[in-house]
Amino acid sequence: MLADDAVLFREGMARILTDTGFTVTGRAGDGTTLIGLVRADPPDVAVIDLRMPPDFAAEGIDAAAAIRAVAPGVGLMLLSQYVEVHHALRLMTDFDGGVGYLLKDRVSDLTAFAADVRKVARGETVIEAELVARLVARRRERDPLDALTDRERAVLALMARGLSNAAVAGDLHLSIKTVEAYVTSIFTKLGLVQHEREHRRVLAVLTFLRA
Repeated sequence: MLADDAVLFREGMARILTDTGFTVTGRAGDGTTLIGLVRADPPDVAVIDLRMPPDFAAEGIDAAAAIRAVAPGVGLMLLSQYVEVHHALRLMTDFDGGVGYLLKDRVSDLTAFAADVRKVARGETVIEAELVARLVARRRERDPLDALTDRERAVLALMARGLSNAAVAGDLHLSIKTVEAYVTSIFTKLGLVQHEREHRRVLAVLTFLRA
């Protein structure tokens, strides 16, 4: 399902999704219409413009929150013209998986975009690489990541992009067991203990994004 206020972009996106093997079950120009379509026939994933009528602020995220309330299994892929850290943090904080935040420019790489949409549909989290790079460059006076080694930071940065341990291992040319050891060390150094109501991987990524 697709929601974007610009007709030409919406039609182009529908063609891209169709050409990469997706079936577009509905199209909407605003959040209210989108929510109605999802409620009537929940799709596997909704591709949503972050800024939509009436105010072109963060209506896409508001619509995504409403969709998650009425159809928890729907993946939510948010597209934005610009990298906006506060919106990404809201997505990471308010949504427990099955969500993505990408720049519209990423759509031009059809194979990568289709793969990211499928990840979100499977319940994974996908974060714009430029956003991750910008957050890596930001430092606070008291950085909770100071305790991590350079390799652990690299692992956590890839985790923040939504990569699984196997994918991280592939990117860094490490064994999966080595990555698992790094992840365990990251949890320990960040003081994240196992808890039935909290996901340590999500909490680690949130710590990374806020640092």
